[in-house]
Amino acid sequence: MTIVDGPPTADAPWPVALLSNKIKGWIDRLGTAWVEGEITQWGASGGNVYGKLKDLEVDATIGFTVWSSVRAKLPDDLKQGDRVIALVKPNYWVKGGTLTMQVFEMRHVGLGDLLERLERLRQMLKAEGLFDHGRKKRLPFLPGCVGLITGKDSDAEKDVLRNAQLRWPAVEFRVVHTAVQGDRASGEVTAALKKLDADPEVDVIIVARGGGDFQNLLVFSDETLVRTAAACTTPIVSAIGHEADRPLLDEVADLRASTPTDAAKRVVPDVADELNRVQQARARIGSRMTGLVSAEIDRLEQLRSRPVLASSAWLVDSRAEELGRYVSRSADLIELMIERSHTRVIELRSQLRALSPQRTLDRGYAIAQLPSGAVLRSEKDAVVGTPLLLTLADGTATTTVTTGPTSRGKAG
Repeated sequence: MTIVDGPPTADAPWPVALLSNKIKGWIDRLGTAWVEGEITQWGASGGNVYGKLKDLEVDATIGFTVWSSVRAKLPDDLKQGDRVIALVKPNYWVKGGTLTMQVFEMRHVGLGDLLERLERLRQMLKAEGLFDHGRKKRLPFLPGCVGLITGKDSDAEKDVLRNAQLRWPAVEFRVVHTAVQGDRASGEVTAALKKLDADPEVDVIIVARGGGDFQNLLVFSDETLVRTAAACTTPIVSAIGHEADRPLLDEVADLRASTPTDAAKRVVPDVADELNRVQQARARIGSRMTGLVSAEIDRLEQLRSRPVLASSAWLVDSRAEELGRYVSRSADLIELMIERSHTRVIELRSQLRALSPQRTLDRGYAIAQLPSGAVLRSEKDAVVGTPLLLTLADGTATTTVTTGPTSRGKAG
């Protein structure tokens, strides 16, 4: 078969070997490059090392090979989980059709470089206000359910559960087991935070790990994890390191505990202490009430011992004398008013009698009334033959007019 080194077509395709050699040629021209990542696989075989290197930020992985001649020059403590920088050269294996990176140098990332990156992230998150004390939430006094994120069967889990139950036996936990180091840790812890924060029964969340070296704790400074913790509405307690360690999760958490044991003590109250406080409060309340009642009893005794209350008869006696004076005075005033009124009545009666028609009749006069009852006032009204009723001093009499107005006759 003739190999044509030209553009492949359906009529003139390239053989696999030609394509593989071209790929190898292109890759060989790339040369060497320094890369940084985390060792996620490290296996030795026949003096050589075959492993994988994962990107620190995104989901990207490459395989690498360390030949025995190069391995002798590398640090002896390289292992899975380490963050390293490596000088690699892409190597395409034509026979197997695989791409791997041949390692010429590999060493741990310098602590200074890690600290510098961590500090830049710390300052950026601080500027955004994620570390402000004003946004930190208060822990509930007695949580009904505590969420716990920790490694499975870890000492941290045992410390939290044991100490919390010793302090408050009725406390309930919702435990989510995750990786606490390695490339899976940050993603699993982030997912666990979201899960527990969405649970309405969980009142507080503890993230616990039993310390570790600086590099093992770097997963708790992952930006996505830290931002997730800041967005949680449930209070978060960070218990992932000792006093000397300061991952970014400690900064954004609502409370930082130095150890898992300290976290249990800070989240759950001690039932013995609370019972003691209740007893003390009841004793203070009883003492206060006893004092108030005693003071009121003393005050009542003082009031009762006063002369005004010791013998109350004087009050009645004094008021009786005063009432007697008022009654006597009222009687005098009433008699005086009656006497004056009687005198006034006599005077008015005398005046009335002086003006009375009876007095006129007593002097010999009479009152003549027409049949209609009207008083005869004019001789014009005394027509002859008109009957009249005469009212005298001691009675009445009748008469008839016999003389008209022109002649001064008399009634008979």
